[in-house]
Amino acid sequence: MSDQQSQYGVALLRVSLGVLFLAHGLLKLLVFTPAGTVGFFESLGLSGLFAYLVMAGEIGGGLLLIAGAYTRVIALALLPIALGATFVHLGNGWVFSAEGGGWEFPLFLAVTTLAQALLGSGAFALRAPELPFIPRELQA
Repeated sequence: MSDQQSQYGVALLRVSLGVLFLAHGLLKLLVFTPAGTVGFFESLGLSGLFAYLVMAGEIGGGLLLIAGAYTRVIALALLPIALGATFVHLGNGWVFSAEGGGWEFPLFLAVTTLAQALLGSGAFALRAPELPFIPRELQA
């Protein structure tokens, strides 16, 4: 496989992760509503503020991943969201179709998000301006 083909694969991973995070964020915003999402987070013993942070992270992070802007940083920022979802679903069993959703899908999301952070943007990525407070190698 050529390096160019590999870059297409990395881009495919990036865009699909971006779409997935965007869809989950919009689900919380438009279907569950902010009030419902806050209520769910509070039922877990978490501050309602985390619901807003997760919605903003999933929507904004998803859009930035799709564009390919700051891919490594965004993937690392989304990793705690994926790990948090894994933790929330641990007690529900392995299969995500189980009542309450299992933990295999959120764990897979966490692993692929980490892989994206390691791989970078791939092909067809927006080359955003450098951020002075983030190491250059994390901005690819």
